Amino acid sequence: MSDLSLTILAETANDAQAVERLLERTFGPGRFVLSAYRIREHVDHLLDLSFTAWIGTLLVGSVRQLPITVGNVKALLLGPLTVEPPFRKHGVGRLLLERALRDAKAKGHRLVLLVGDEAYYSRVGFRPVPRGRATMPGPVDYSRLLVAELVDGAFEGVSGAIRPDWDFAK
Repeated sequence: MSDLSLTILAETANDAQAVERLLERTFGPGRFVLSAYRIREHVDHLLDLSFTAWIGTLLVGSVRQLPITVGNVKALLLGPLTVEPPFRKHGVGRLLLERALRDAKAKGHRLVLLVGDEAYYSRVGFRPVPRGRATMPGPVDYSRLLVAELVDGAFEGVSGAIRPDWDFAK
């Protein structure tokens, strides 16, 4: 990371268009059919737990977190996480993840879930959700459903449908 002068900032409402353009470039329109987007249709991400990565005035990465419930337990859904292709393999994604998880824990959150690659996300503490413990709307590859406990044992006994946290509904 030493070769990049990177700044990680909490996302602001003014970042919305730049982040959406970044997501369009890196994920394309197909992202809207993903199961996580079914949840995002109903609740917005939390700006104070979503972060942007900048090199000077250039947006090079973004991670968002939104409020969900698993059964009746409050949690966060992390994603999307994206980094501009030329800036990948420089630790930008990891720095965004570490900041997102650290700030979520500091604000009292106990669980973060995501759909993603275990090999990548396990480096920051995510592990597979045991099969059958949680369900999501729409098609999902349950081998990619991961959880990070921000408090030891926070996922013990938690199961059920992953839904938007309706306290935050649009």
